[in-house]
Amino acid sequence: MTTAKIPQTFRLPDPPEHPEDMMTNFDHLAKTSIIEPLAHYLGNRQTTLITGDRYLCRTVTRSLAGARYPDLLIAFNVDPEAHHRRNGYIIDEQGKPPDFVLEIASPRTGRVDVEDKPADYAALGIAEYWRFDGTGQHHRTRLAGDRLAADGQYRPIAIEEMSDGVLQGYSEVLNLLLRWENGQLRWHDPATGRHIATFQEEREARIRAEEARLLAEARVRELEAKLESLENQ
Repeated sequence: MTTAKIPQTFRLPDPPEHPEDMMTNFDHLAKTSIIEPLAHYLGNRQTTLITGDRYLCRTVTRSLAGARYPDLLIAFNVDPEAHHRRNGYIIDEQGKPPDFVLEIASPRTGRVDVEDKPADYAALGIAEYWRFDGTGQHHRTRLAGDRLAADGQYRPIAIEEMSDGVLQGYSEVLNLLLRWENGQLRWHDPATGRHIATFQEEREARIRAEEARLLAEARVRELEAKLESLENQ
C-alpha cells in the first residue's frame, strides 16, 4: 500500500450538517443498527472500512475541491486507522479508491446523487455506486446501482423487480444482494438467501422466540393439569 507524503497532523474537517438530512445519512444507517452486523458479515476488520458522512478525496486539499462525503463507504484492504486519524478517506494515502459507495436520497441531494455524483465517483475509480430512495421521489427510482467498466465509465447494474414488489440488485464487490423492501434498505446473502438482520430485528426475533417458548410451556402445563384431573376422577 503506497502512502502519499501528507503532514501527520493533518485532519479533514467534518462535513457540514444539514438537519433536513439527519435521517438519510450514515447516522440513520447506524441508528437502524445495520452497520455492525454488516461489518461482522464482511469480516477482516483490520483491513475493511465501513464508514460514511466523512470526506472522500483523492489527495489532501485545503479547499476540498472535488471532495464528496457519501452516506456509506466500504473499502477492502485498506488502513481503517488512517481513515480515523485523518477523519476521512484520502485515496493517495490508502493506495486505492473505496470499493463501494451508497447515497440515500433526500430532497436536498437527490438531483446531485443522480446527475453529478456518478461522474465524480467514476473519476475516483470507485467500483460500485449505489443509490437508495425509500419513496422513489428524489432519485426517480427506488434502487439503482452502477458498476465501473474497463473504459472508466459506469454501467447500470440489473435491478430485478420481484413478485411482491421488492427490488433487488447484486453487488459483486460485496457479494451481497441489496433490496428495496417496503421503503427499507435490506441486505441479503445470495448463497443462503439469509437476510442480514439488524440488531433490532435480532432482538425482536429473540423476544418472539421467548414468547413462543413460554406459550408452549404454559400449554404443556395446562394439558398436564387436565390429564391429572382426568386420572383423579
